[in-house]
Amino acid sequence: MQHPDDDTHSHVFDFSSPVAERRTRQVMWLTAAMMVVEIVAGTVFGSMALLADGWHMSSHALALGVSAVAYALARRMANDPRFAFGTWKIEVLGGYTSAVFLLGVAAYMGIESMARLVNPATIHFNEAIPVAILGLAVNVISAWLLSTGEAGHHHGHDHGGHDHSHGHHHDLNLRSAYLHVVADAVTSILAIAALVGGKYFGATWLDPVMGLVGTVLVGRGALGLLRDTGRVLLDAEMDAPVVEEVRDVVRGLPQPTTVRDLHVWRVGKGKYACILSLTTGAALDARTVRRSLSVHEELVHVTVELSHVAAHPQGG
Repeated sequence: MQHPDDDTHSHVFDFSSPVAERRTRQVMWLTAAMMVVEIVAGTVFGSMALLADGWHMSSHALALGVSAVAYALARRMANDPRFAFGTWKIEVLGGYTSAVFLLGVAAYMGIESMARLVNPATIHFNEAIPVAILGLAVNVISAWLLSTGEAGHHHGHDHGGHDHSHGHHHDLNLRSAYLHVVADAVTSILAIAALVGGKYFGATWLDPVMGLVGTVLVGRGALGLLRDTGRVLLDAEMDAPVVEEVRDVVRGLPQPTTVRDLHVWRVGKGKYACILSLTTGAALDARTVRRSLSVHEELVHVTVELSHVAAHPQGG
């Protein structure tokens, strides 16, 4: 048996973007400031709509704080030798935690909306509408800041018809922060629509109904983020396109070779590690296999183990 041929590119595993980290902190402070404004305004003006939106925003400020801390920890511990594949999964864990907060926010919005359907609250529309519009403006600015958090870092590679881009949609921590802001923007729009409908058409029931719609939107986003971050944290990547690409490379080797064992998992934004155990009867070496796999740039850490089967003896 040939010893594993291991290639470790430790420098590729630190993918924390300083721009994304800075933007997340900025949005966190913007959200926290707007949260205070809405809670104070809701209390002073007796507006349950603003008060509920303020507390809703407080959960998002906390979740954005989790994302910011995750970036800081990933950066500060980037050279810690205890992390075999770098600190990228700290950011993924931050995204997962934020998704849990989002589910809590969705549950709160649903319960509060149902309560308002049963016992409608008095809303001071003239005071509440301008504050709700201000909240929407803050959310739009925050979404813009986060959407450009990966500016200059987006690029892709096409291997075998598959696009492995390393841009904004691969940063699950940044995506979680972005989802929080988008959820706030959606609920702000719904709140404005409900307040305008209540003021000009007397449709006070719009407020709780829009709250229920927002609950569904926020809940769906949270569940999707839980699924994507959980997949990374649990190394559930064996159905990723790169796995079949590895098998294609093995099938294309000049000597007949069988895959005995294959493990692929993600170690960065669009980056994968691979352990490959092969059986071959030919004079094949691990370096040749790794050179064949190197066309797939998303494979940044490849370990190849070869077992050579001896030729059958001639005669009896």
